[in-house]
Amino acid sequence: MATSSRTLGDLFDTFEREAFRLETLDDYSRSGNVEAYHAFLAGKPQPDDYNAGWIEELRSHTAKRKRIYRVHILRRPLSDYLRFELGWGYQRNMSGGEEFFILDITERSNPLENVPDFWFFDSDSVATMNYDGTGKFLGAEVLSPERTAEFARFRDVALAQAEPFTEWWVKYRA
Repeated sequence: MATSSRTLGDLFDTFEREAFRLETLDDYSRSGNVEAYHAFLAGKPQPDDYNAGWIEELRSHTAKRKRIYRVHILRRPLSDYLRFELGWGYQRNMSGGEEFFILDITERSNPLENVPDFWFFDSDSVATMNYDGTGKFLGAEVLSPERTAEFARFRDVALAQAEPFTEWWVKYRA
């Protein structure tokens, strides 16, 4: 099936209602914010400007009543990277209006086994996110419109089985 000539950036620039993200990995440590991750591991405080560009982008969308939200499928105990992402990233990104949910599969099977990371925009455009085995981002692939129903089901399953991050974090904060 052919892919679209649009890019992930195009989809972010043009979405009108919502952008949903499914995260499935426990390590994205080679895909941006590498210096911040190393600072976190070294026990340094979070810089005041951490994620400032993303927060600004989030606010530009949420001020227009656009929803940006994600579900992260994970297992406990959390990897070092997930402690960083949830503790630094999610906490900061919520200030920009992003919503987070956790699908904890520690004590149950994964209902979305082998589903890739993806962004889903306005229920009509999908971009899969491709990573190598070390958490390095290899690129995004915008899929053809015929695939949207499949990814809508993935989104719906993830949301139906996830819980709000803030509730999960109170119970399992690492």
